[in-house]
Amino acid sequence: MLTAIVGINWGDEGKGRMVDLLSSGYEVICRYQGGNNAGHTVINERGKFILNLLPSGILRPTTVNVMGNGMVIDPEHLVGEIGKLTDRGIEITPKNLKISEKAIVCMPYHRLQDVMEEERLADKKYGSTRRGIAPVYADKYMKKGIRMEDLLHPGTLKEKVCDIVAWKNITVTGYHHAPIDPEETLAWLEKFGGAIAPYITDVSAYLDEAMAEGKNILFEAQLGALRDIDFGIYPYTSSSTTLASYAPIGAGIPGARLDNTVGIMKAYSTCVGEGPFTAELFGEEAERLREAGGEYGAATGRPRRVGPFDIPASRYGVRMQGADCLALTKLDVLSYLEKIPVCVAYEIDGVRTTEFPTGDRLLRAKPVVEYREGFGEVSACRRYEDLPAAARDYIEYLEAAVGCPVRYISVGAGREEYIEKK
Repeated sequence: MLTAIVGINWGDEGKGRMVDLLSSGYEVICRYQGGNNAGHTVINERGKFILNLLPSGILRPTTVNVMGNGMVIDPEHLVGEIGKLTDRGIEITPKNLKISEKAIVCMPYHRLQDVMEEERLADKKYGSTRRGIAPVYADKYMKKGIRMEDLLHPGTLKEKVCDIVAWKNITVTGYHHAPIDPEETLAWLEKFGGAIAPYITDVSAYLDEAMAEGKNILFEAQLGALRDIDFGIYPYTSSSTTLASYAPIGAGIPGARLDNTVGIMKAYSTCVGEGPFTAELFGEEAERLREAGGEYGAATGRPRRVGPFDIPASRYGVRMQGADCLALTKLDVLSYLEKIPVCVAYEIDGVRTTEFPTGDRLLRAKPVVEYREGFGEVSACRRYEDLPAAARDYIEYLEAAVGCPVRYISVGAGREEYIEKK
């Protein structure tokens, strides 16, 4: 069984929580795109964990975890992340963590370039996490990247680094910054690249063997459909493909076919970063929802923008992800509301639409909001039948609106605080 777990909206839907839950039925967990520009929060019997690069399955001793060729990996950040987990008793070895030799290294000069670009853009910035993601993906496609496999060949690595740094300094000095020192860059690679070198391997061969043995493989995405570089709210997107269809490619087995796609969406909407967010709430109403849901970015700590469930955006995300079923997270957060707002449509230039637009039309969209009956406390429920009638009505209303069945319902942050809807 090959399954992808992906975000339906802007990211931060609770994918890490669902990967941690569902990973018990899978032998291999793969991250297939992105870098440390987003975070997955997992709460289990060992405590609370925030993961940026490592697959969420790393918290289960029964899984092998893969970081695929579609990722961009900052070795310094990864070494720190591994260290934090091992300090808390999580065993991480080359047996349960494998890094694709084709993954691209996110370098210090990528972080530097990211910061300089955001500062230059000022009030027109894209909301970058300033962790070098856009510059490193740009270099990948300009064929100016350092691959993980390069770290295993110091003889040729030095020449590659010196050539790239000479080219990169044209950009850096154009920002009136001191030139990058190639020797300092090589020393950084030796220190942090050397620490992760034992994990670097031919991931494609490993995954092919795993499939031949009939092992179940779970693909874990970062962010959501609306941050996809092609189908998201461009240019306020990530720099990679966040869709389920990319999972086999970004993991290292492009010939494989998914058997199942689980889409994750919250019972309301959240968004970190810049760009259009049509249903956004403001003022006291937004603050109450933000505090109730603990809506602060796992990677950056930034307050998330919040709003009601957005039907046009979610139906679009379900379609882009090709979701077979959905997990609805944070239903319990809405327990304080007597009336629950839902964005049922957009109004653009005086015309009502239920379709999700992109580009200029999205910038002019205004939300059309209706209200559903509140349902009160649900955190103690463990069966669908235990939910209040109004909660079941809300879930079934969303299912019909987005055109996809809800299978999992999260009613708390803990691993077992969920309902499986048959």
